[in-house]
Amino acid sequence: MPLYNVTLKKDSPAEELQKAKAKATEQGGSIKHEYTLIKGFTVEYPPDHVSVLKSSDHIHVEADGEVSTQ
Repeated sequence: MPLYNVTLKKDSPAEELQKAKAKATEQGGSIKHEYTLIKGFTVEYPPDHVSVLKSSDHIHVEADGEVSTQ
């Protein structure tokens, strides 16, 4: 299963991140890493269910991948 980074949008309540974690695990995902500085987590998640996570107005979801500055 692919990895997705899930982060809390600015000015969103912290409990929305907890709801997203619960939703991710209920739908068959596995939390791989939790971030405190950016208020988010990385989850291994079925790609055909990612729209469930993206349905929240309080979180941002993007596929995990390599980042390059050049």
